[in-house]
Amino acid sequence: MLITKAVAPSYAELRPLKPHTTPTFPVYQDLVDSLVAAKMHPDPTVAHVLATCAGYAYSDVDTVAMIMARMGLEDNRCLRIAESVDVMFIVSSSFLVQSRDGRVVILCHRGTEPVNLINWLGDIEVTPEKIPIDFPGRPGSFEVHGGFYRNVRATRYAVLTALQRAVNGQSVLDGDESVPHPLEALYITGHSLGGAMAALMAVMLTTETAYAPIAERLRAVYTYGQPMIGTPAFADACNANPFLGRNVIRYVYSHDIVPQLPPAASGPFAHFGPERQYQRRGDGGQWADKTSPTRQLQHPLQIALSPLTLLTGALRVLRRFPFRASLEDHLPQHYIAALTPPGVRSEFGD
Repeated sequence: MLITKAVAPSYAELRPLKPHTTPTFPVYQDLVDSLVAAKMHPDPTVAHVLATCAGYAYSDVDTVAMIMARMGLEDNRCLRIAESVDVMFIVSSSFLVQSRDGRVVILCHRGTEPVNLINWLGDIEVTPEKIPIDFPGRPGSFEVHGGFYRNVRATRYAVLTALQRAVNGQSVLDGDESVPHPLEALYITGHSLGGAMAALMAVMLTTETAYAPIAERLRAVYTYGQPMIGTPAFADACNANPFLGRNVIRYVYSHDIVPQLPPAASGPFAHFGPERQYQRRGDGGQWADKTSPTRQLQHPLQIALSPLTLLTGALRVLRRFPFRASLEDHLPQHYIAALTPPGVRSEFGD
């Protein structure tokens, strides 16, 4: 297992060198207070910050720490936990971003690496894995996507160990280092495969009593371009859960094809939790709640144009795919741009 650490730069290091200019960063003043205070979800600030984190999770620990410092988490501690086992189709990477005062932690799972064949094989290895889940009132065994489950399981215990340190008022980087406050607000996020891992982690936290001290601090889960992770019976059980049914929020940008996967030919899968979809209109667009979740791809041609076509560079050809499915719409930069509130700077300061 690979564990890497970083401490983000201060705002003084991020601001322009010219005197008497308006500071470029942070994007959000008092971001820690905003994340702690957010009670109703989805929240536009939370959605933007977590989408940015999910997009930059495709980078390294220093970049994630820097970007989140720009967003408003100055001097954050950033921990990356990764595991790779090719023969098991495991390429798992998770980032924990802890605020300087310790009150906030963002757990961000990285999505599929575009040029990593093992990562892609894990995505398409849909053979269900039956796992026992103790849903209150309806415990039993449920089938989930085998590839996604193995990837979240690969780093789960190291992630939970770091989160428990945060609950205890310690640094996620080192249990010997204390922080001013114990964890108050935990958010989980991810794009694509990372979103699937985020949703599965939320299920584990909220249904396993041993994780209750961490789950009590979990405020919400925001995923972007997330594929389906389990059977309809699993989705129904999640929807019946008071937290999972309301606070695992899925964002779908326009005609993103990945939320429609696995295709129907792979067996029955279904989404759970609230869904918000970006609807393009002319040069702009807006997010709207969907009354019914995105369903699986059905048409044979759609199945042939699965995410493996990303490797052929056919993104723009599929932008206006007649079956309302697009790979270009899956790119994380679209989610970040569409979720940036009007008048709010980007992570680049513009």
